[in-house]
Amino acid sequence: MAIHYHCRHCGTKLGSVDKISIHSESLGLHKLTEQERNEMVTYGQDGDIHISSICEDCQEALERNPEYHQMDYLIQ
Repeated sequence: MAIHYHCRHCGTKLGSVDKISIHSESLGLHKLTEQERNEMVTYGQDGDIHISSICEDCQEALERNPEYHQMDYLIQ
């Protein structure tokens, strides 16, 4: 099982963790609400976990341009 992180705004791959066994507590997933978990975490048929996050570039763009929060994707 692997855990893959990608930016929810631009799709950039942020990184992966390849571990056979890992607990959600060590990833901080237990701190998410059910709605946040449904929006941010998906499970692949191969057992991999895909987590939507935000990259530094998109975070900076959102801070400089608050109106971007209305968009699903920053890079069209």
